[in-house]
Amino acid sequence: MPKTREVVLSGTHSTAVDSTTGLQPGTREPGQPVIEIDHVTKRFDDYVAVMDADFSIASGEFFSMLGPSGCGKTTTLRMIAGFETPTSGAIRLEGEDVSHTPPYKRNVNTVFQHYALFPHMSVWDNVAYGPRSMKKSKAEVKRSVDELLEIVRLSDFAKRRPAQLSGGQQQRVALARALVNYPSALLLDEPLGALDLKLRHVMQFELKRIQREVGITFVYVTHDQEEALTMSDRIAVMNAGNVEQIGTPTEIYDRPSSVFVASFIGQANLWSGRQKGMDGEYAELSVLGTTLRARPGDTKIESGGEASLMVRPERVRVSMDQPTGDVATVPATIADMTFQGPVVRMSLRSSDGSAILAHVGPEQDLPMLRPGDDVHVSWSPDASLVLPAADIPTTGALEDMLDDS
Repeated sequence: MPKTREVVLSGTHSTAVDSTTGLQPGTREPGQPVIEIDHVTKRFDDYVAVMDADFSIASGEFFSMLGPSGCGKTTTLRMIAGFETPTSGAIRLEGEDVSHTPPYKRNVNTVFQHYALFPHMSVWDNVAYGPRSMKKSKAEVKRSVDELLEIVRLSDFAKRRPAQLSGGQQQRVALARALVNYPSALLLDEPLGALDLKLRHVMQFELKRIQREVGITFVYVTHDQEEALTMSDRIAVMNAGNVEQIGTPTEIYDRPSSVFVASFIGQANLWSGRQKGMDGEYAELSVLGTTLRARPGDTKIESGGEASLMVRPERVRVSMDQPTGDVATVPATIADMTFQGPVVRMSLRSSDGSAILAHVGPEQDLPMLRPGDDVHVSWSPDASLVLPAADIPTTGALEDMLDDS
């Protein structure tokens, strides 16, 4: 895909980090770039781990790098931290080229999946380790540590040892220790991976709350789409060393740039077709054995050119009678139905044999349906999007991709 430099920045304005907290504000105004990845490529012998990555991360922003195993997200984070050196290009931190600067001279801290807390020290002493090593005064150390423990809601646990804490509490200690010296950015590499599912959900909201309170730039690496969508101001979706798309969670979910992004972020119906032309503001596609109208994507596709059509399952409506009005409609047969609480997950087949997935909520007010019933599926043209032609990943391929992450 064509390379374009990301210049739109969306930082989070902090009201908590000021003279009342004792934390020193950063040198960058909210929204200004703290980290700049300038046409960075990283090779390991003949293997290209990152190819021409080119984007900026704003002051006060929660920025996630999302993708499957081997996509280059962790390598990019390690280059920001200084653990790896770019083969070409430059990494700038607060305007200074740090491409060849060792990690200990960079004003960034990293939190990994394993928190590496000192088991023989109390929570308070773990957090105090950084400012003490910088020879700060006892009063300054106490003020900074007490304030960070209050922010991460562990003031009552200050005297405990790490072994006396839950996994989520240990993670918050690691966060406080990494934040206490107020770095320009905090780098987080799959930090929730060791927690169980319920605790991960809780910690997603805790991480975002902490980030908002301290106002520091967070750069977060994950393969978990839910984590990225829940916490991020912006997301960089990576695949095979390339940055496929950068945008807000809403932009990436509603307007993915490629079949890969559409399939990796949430669930998506994806069908191969051929663009017939334009009908006003909509593209016309020959797909699913009929002609349907859809929103054109950002990539121009000539008349007669191959294309892919995307519709999210929650935008698909199911009805017994053929809908009327300005909707795309396709006859289909129910293949399978699964009750999932708020929705029924319905798998269908169109007349040309294509698979269609619908998430049917109670608002659709359908009669009792069973596999084998003939129905009509429909959606608004605005609910569909034309994407560049690409191989449509199978369900098995997507599951393997996530399992390997």
